Amino acid sequence: MISRHWTGLAKKERANEYTTHLQNDTFKKIKTINGFISARILKREVKEGIEFLIITEWKTLDSIKQFAGANIDSAVVPKLVQDIMIKYDENVLHYEAHFIV
Repeated sequence: MISRHWTGLAKKERANEYTTHLQNDTFKKIKTINGFISARILKREVKEGIEFLIITEWKTLDSIKQFAGANIDSAVVPKLVQDIMIKYDENVLHYEAHFIV
């Protein structure tokens, strides 16, 4: 399993708009992709705004390509999200996930 991680810092007053976008747009789209397993939204308030860590789980790197395109290390950040964010990762991190317990 592959775990895909992306971090962004949202403007405090627009943080709810971002979670709505994820739930209504991004997650609806990726749920239809063969090989998608799950998605999580982690958030915390920091001095500058609301920090998000988005984690998606996938069966293979090929399944991620269906969402991200050929360069799977590039973040998928629509214009709407760019406007909501103060700063964000332009690249994502991928980890092989192994469960011990």
